[in-house]
Amino acid sequence: MSPLAAPVSCTTRRGQRVQPPPPAQTVVRCAIYTRKSTDTGLDSDFSSIDNQREACEAFIRSQKSEGWMLVDERFDDGGFSGGTIERPALKRLLIQVQAGEIDCVVVYKIDRLSRSLLDFVRLLELFEQQKIAFVAVTQQINTTTSAGRLMLNVLMSFAQFEREIGSERTREKIHAARKKGRYTGGHPPLGYDLDKVNHRLVVNPEEAVMVRELFDLYLTHRSLLDVVKLVNARGWSRKSWMTARETRRGGRPFDKVYLDRLLTNPLYIGQITLHSECYPGLHEGIVDEVVYYQVQQQLEANRNGAGPDARNTHGAILKGLLRCGQCGAAMAHSYTKKKGKLYRYYRCSTAEKQGRSACSTPHISAGEIEAKIVDEVRRLAADPALVDQVFAEVISQQSEQKERLEVERTRLLREREQRQEAIRRLVDAIGTDGNGSGTELKRRLADLESSISLIENRLTEVDSDRLILRNQSVDRVHLEQTLRQFTDLWDVLYPGERCRLVRSVIETIVYHDETGSLEIRFQLARAAQGATCNDGN
Repeated sequence: MSPLAAPVSCTTRRGQRVQPPPPAQTVVRCAIYTRKSTDTGLDSDFSSIDNQREACEAFIRSQKSEGWMLVDERFDDGGFSGGTIERPALKRLLIQVQAGEIDCVVVYKIDRLSRSLLDFVRLLELFEQQKIAFVAVTQQINTTTSAGRLMLNVLMSFAQFEREIGSERTREKIHAARKKGRYTGGHPPLGYDLDKVNHRLVVNPEEAVMVRELFDLYLTHRSLLDVVKLVNARGWSRKSWMTARETRRGGRPFDKVYLDRLLTNPLYIGQITLHSECYPGLHEGIVDEVVYYQVQQQLEANRNGAGPDARNTHGAILKGLLRCGQCGAAMAHSYTKKKGKLYRYYRCSTAEKQGRSACSTPHISAGEIEAKIVDEVRRLAADPALVDQVFAEVISQQSEQKERLEVERTRLLREREQRQEAIRRLVDAIGTDGNGSGTELKRRLADLESSISLIENRLTEVDSDRLILRNQSVDRVHLEQTLRQFTDLWDVLYPGERCRLVRSVIETIVYHDETGSLEIRFQLARAAQGATCNDGN
């Protein structure tokens, strides 16, 4: 019998007419999902989540004739943003969806499920794969029709636009406050307490002494790990503070990452950072600026030289600096022992790995080439004309590097805008494609967001380099003092100190076997053209 045909009566033995039983009705198991971005008011008698659930329950009751039935389990996320799917109740809901225990997901509005277009497309694709209906009770969304999918995508575009506008306003407010030197939140740093009335940082005298001691200890030991071990042995701990809910936070032991962040924080010299920019803060600095920038220089020197120094047991001062002029590969330090005597030399990595047919540069004596480099730097230090030349190269190179970073930053900003525009065009295209939530759309959106993430990571690096350049100050006196150390201190330095001294002056050395010359590129100037010395001189 057709489902739409009128019921047919039948007659029993006693002549009584009865109706046949109606066909079994399909049960639609419905789950209500609710969400509230903040936890404000959740403990009240009637919250936003209660309002959402009441409206959804009323809608499900109106569909009772269609077999709709509300499941017992609640899926409520209070205090979770719609910009991410990392929400406990949503995760439980998705587990039941994949297990086939739910037939329909009901929400108050579509932005309660997600405010991210990419996340929403992924969730909708999952629902389609599992044959799950999706209903927004206040917007009359029906995903079983192409018109419903079109309206759904249009509304999601506006929901994401609203979220981005809200984020932009928040960022603009924070940026404006930081440009005025205001502290814009977060847990208070070591050395300061937070004045909750005026929303400003005030110096904690006891912790300020600790912070200054940390800077002095690093300048003395020049090792993050050594300082961490020392202060932990003293029983020092990180900043401890009380939250608004009277919960104690912090107070853990020091580690290298925390100490590095502390030592590089311009907050301690009275500045507020905004990306790569620094602005005078309304709070008082607790570290002398000279000490602060000395620490920055030492940290940078350690980062540049940590690799070669790590396993340099024989004091090879050119390890990591010397390169082959024929093939461009690094010349590694090695040694051999014969009859109890140590023979050190530098060898081309290409020749070592692929044989002399790949590169014919022979091994060179480590002692001889290291002595030539030291003599060349001493000659430079003793010649005022060469010092003037290097100083001029310092200024020129800094200017060129700043210009290069600005050009790269402009290019990255343009590329980010192009990819953001591509995402906007893709969002517009969703509304004209009934199958817009497919795998290809998911892949294209993911690729664009991934490329934007890479661009923003590089922008962070460029901004960091710009900040370092802006804080660098090179004068002729400092240059002369650095070069004079070769003459005054070289003979009394330990091997490890000699390595650090060489790397503070020299960036790379290229050995040309054909002419027997050494091309030195000075670290202070980072010059493209360096001094040259010959084996015959």
